[in-house]
Amino acid sequence: MRMLIWHVDSFSAEPAERGRSKLADREPTVASIEEGLVVFAAVEKADEPEPLAVAARAAPAIAEVARNLGAKRVLIHSFAHLFVELSVPSVARETLNETQRLLEVEGFQVSQSAFGWFSRLEMKAKGHPLSRVARQV
Repeated sequence: MRMLIWHVDSFSAEPAERGRSKLADREPTVASIEEGLVVFAAVEKADEPEPLAVAARAAPAIAEVARNLGAKRVLIHSFAHLFVELSVPSVARETLNETQRLLEVEGFQVSQSAFGWFSRLEMKAKGHPLSRVARQV
């Protein structure tokens, strides 16, 4: 999984157009966050054999960034545009859901944007040295 982690003042993802995935959310809603982390995540083909192990590496990587920045909220945004060979949608969804669950167990408030949708994005990102972090797990 590849992730771009942004420290934001605010972020909003408004579903605009359904993608081709049969697993796209049927009734998507706007996802938003104030004062937290937005994780643009792409689950890769190489992640398919062990999606739970990938999530078990992703959650601590996100949690470490969050703790270093004092962030309590995380929004996971499935982002298929990180120049990778993507996993099948079912594995991506399983991996992202497990990542969310593991972060919640650690005490973070976690949400996800609509899966399988192209969204209108609004973001106000912070401008400090750790406000943009890339991770591959």
